[in-house]
Amino acid sequence: MARAQSPNDWITFRNRFVTDSGRVIDSGNQAVSHSEGQGWGLMFAAAHDDRDSFDLIRKWTRETLKRPQDNLHAWRYRPTATPHVDDPNNATDGDLYILWGLLMAAERWQHAPYRIEALTIAHDLMRVARRTVAGLAVLLPGVQGFDSPAGTVLNPSYIVLPAFAVLHRLLPQAGWSRIATDGLTLLRRARFGAWGLSPDWVRQPHRANLPLDLPERWPPRFSYDAVRVPLMLAWANHTTHPALIGAHHFWSDSRWTVPPAWVDLVTGSTAEYPAPPGMRAIAAFAAARIAGATEVQGLPSVNDSQDYYSASLTLLVRLACGMSGLRIG
Repeated sequence: MARAQSPNDWITFRNRFVTDSGRVIDSGNQAVSHSEGQGWGLMFAAAHDDRDSFDLIRKWTRETLKRPQDNLHAWRYRPTATPHVDDPNNATDGDLYILWGLLMAAERWQHAPYRIEALTIAHDLMRVARRTVAGLAVLLPGVQGFDSPAGTVLNPSYIVLPAFAVLHRLLPQAGWSRIATDGLTLLRRARFGAWGLSPDWVRQPHRANLPLDLPERWPPRFSYDAVRVPLMLAWANHTTHPALIGAHHFWSDSRWTVPPAWVDLVTGSTAEYPAPPGMRAIAAFAAARIAGATEVQGLPSVNDSQDYYSASLTLLVRLACGMSGLRIG
């Protein structure tokens, strides 16, 4: 297993955002915790050979977020709510990151129970979250609340291509290859605006001949969710995919020195504040992969980020560099 290339960044992240009980805190969002963040914590701890932290994060996640009816996890913990887990719905990306972290740990420490736990999560995702929508095999963003008469709402950033590849190698008959292939097709279709960018959320009508549209519930933006689409495409080495190329063109547009944090895919208006360091790390990684470079220059450190999410994106990029064999300059 490739090691993420900045152990000091993991220590900084752990000290800033992981409690002694193993809860990963979203510092920019009322100190809540998400299954996504717990999964990233597991991945980072495994990549940095920090088994004590890994086991603490795993224990808190299992005891607090695991749903009683299956092996998936409630998506959010709110310290100010009663009960703290007040919405039992899962978040599919969180479950994918949790199982990916478990698989990384099983490989690093040769501990079979981690692998077994990961595969039970994978099985339940395919059992309760998989749908065929307009001919495409997809995973719902969560088990509840994303199907309607108007179509199925999907989150393009939940197409975690490197995890799908790992699952296909382990479970070649389970359908993960089709989830990945159809995910690439969806990402090709789900592009909007002047640069052809992925939206944070998209709706696929039930009839295959109708175009995808942007659901009214969320701003029609390439923003904090969708920024992970080019990360996953670059990580999985789909360097000519139009969703990756579009993001690269947006970030490198000559009209800004530092790209904005988001763009409205209907009006073309942009944020009045710059993309945070974690987003800029993704842009640098994407540019290096597209160019076929062996080194990524100018990556920020965790200390450059003011909040958990930007710091997480930074560590994800460093992990992706390590797994992709790229040096960090």
